[in-house]
Amino acid sequence: MRTLRLAVSQINPTVGDLDANAERVAQSIARARAAGAELLVLPEMVVPGYLPEDLLLKPAFIDRTVEVTRALAPLTRGMTVLVGTLERDVDLYNAAAVLHDGTWVTSCRKRYLPNYGVFDENRYFMAERRSPVLVRDGIVIGVSVCEDIWYPGGPVEEQIIRGGAELVVNLSASPYHAGKSQSRRRMLATRAADNIAVVCYVNLVGGQDELVFDGASLVLDEQGEVLAEAQAFAEDFLVIDLQLGGVFNSRLHDPRLRKERSLDDSGPVARIELAPVTAPARAPVERRAPLPVREPMAEVYDALVLGTRDYVRKNRFREVTLGLSGGIDSALTACIAADAIGAANVTGVSMPSDITSAESREDAETLAGAIGVKLVTLPITDALEAFEHTLAGPFSGLERDVTEENLQARIRGTLLMALSNKLGQLVLVTGNKSEIAVGYNTLYGDTAGGFAVLKDVYKTDVYRLARYRNALGGAPVIPAFTMTRPPTAELRPGQTDQDALPPYDVLDPILRAYVEEDRPVAEIVGLGFDETLVRRIAGLVATSEWKRRQMPPGVKVSPRAFGKDWRMPVTDRWRG
Repeated sequence: MRTLRLAVSQINPTVGDLDANAERVAQSIARARAAGAELLVLPEMVVPGYLPEDLLLKPAFIDRTVEVTRALAPLTRGMTVLVGTLERDVDLYNAAAVLHDGTWVTSCRKRYLPNYGVFDENRYFMAERRSPVLVRDGIVIGVSVCEDIWYPGGPVEEQIIRGGAELVVNLSASPYHAGKSQSRRRMLATRAADNIAVVCYVNLVGGQDELVFDGASLVLDEQGEVLAEAQAFAEDFLVIDLQLGGVFNSRLHDPRLRKERSLDDSGPVARIELAPVTAPARAPVERRAPLPVREPMAEVYDALVLGTRDYVRKNRFREVTLGLSGGIDSALTACIAADAIGAANVTGVSMPSDITSAESREDAETLAGAIGVKLVTLPITDALEAFEHTLAGPFSGLERDVTEENLQARIRGTLLMALSNKLGQLVLVTGNKSEIAVGYNTLYGDTAGGFAVLKDVYKTDVYRLARYRNALGGAPVIPAFTMTRPPTAELRPGQTDQDALPPYDVLDPILRAYVEEDRPVAEIVGLGFDETLVRRIAGLVATSEWKRRQMPPGVKVSPRAFGKDWRMPVTDRWRG
């Protein structure tokens, strides 16, 4: 049986930190050599980090990325390393550098450039037209980059049909959203089984602004069965001995590829022969036990923790602060922050007014004590009176309304930003996707801050995540009253969210259909929702765009998040 010892290094780079990223790659090379690996695979764009966005328009950034990548080549004596990077030729390419036995041999360039959702690769890259294969010690390897494997046909099938690839390696930077890991696994199993090839998929891990890359790299056999998988939402390193003789045997018994080759008259793809390298003597690698299937809320929670941790740390903050109101959103945000960077680095700020209930104050104190975060109390009554006194002249003769309510939120935002300036703490915004969608928030008030943890989490999912966090072990940390009380901003006596909005179990399905699925109003009404209500919600989504444009980034966990995914005009009269 022909064998190949494969190493997979799933690492967390930082965009633009080229030397540090290259050092992480060098450490992976050393680790793979120590494990006796013949082939090491790292994720897409791991040297520059992903997404570099308009850094890719800076020639100095491009040249330095190429330089540090090529400097890795001497470290690869006795092995082959595939590393995601940039290549500068007549244009710029998203590429997998092929480093073999101490030299840079070639690169395999990305052919299918995604230009949807969060992706804008046509802005930066040239698409490749060739799909060569590598040959190492008689084993034919097809190398592709991310999007190239998502389509039946295309580069991967070309490498198999016209190049005879037995092992398909895909370097990827695939951002997370809820449910994606399952659909990705099904896709990869289909590619492996349909093409009778072993598939190695290596994904980036870590947070980058709004995006979270979940890792969960996979190696699958020619039947589509998982041979090895890496952890989700954490760095990981896999080593596996691939038995590739089974690929040829399976193809002898299955005529599909033979038939496709006989009908293909486009000729073979280029073969790049890698110089022979003698594999070191080594003991067989012990197979890992399969990872347990995780529930959806556990996956989302881990994504929020990783996205928050990396945004804080990669932007060189050590501590965070947030308003701790006694409500469910701030409670969940505080839990995520504590789990992300440690409770000792989190400060909750209670900012009560005369309207704030005793229960809210008590729940904020209880939560802070349960998770071990610092709690600071800054009453806003005097500040509110000062503002109202200052505005008494211009407001003379006018009824009190939402203006006075928003003053409270803006005073709280000012206090949090003052703490941030003085103490160097990043302010976390606590609002959720349901509120942000319909503008149920105060610009420069509860939207003030540097990172919006729950920006892409609907209110109904906030409760699901809170229940998940309370069930993680030990005593529940989020108080029962916080979980069961009617949601309220507490900006006027007796206020609840449902004074202005429909119940969240009605609002959220409408928003999912309208925002994430782009369903027209008439179709949503056809699902059984009141037409007047649906039209009102569609109008609120449109007229709140100006607020969303001024909000900080937040972790993307849905298929369609406000931010890179959502590109709507501010000036807009469409309500269909």
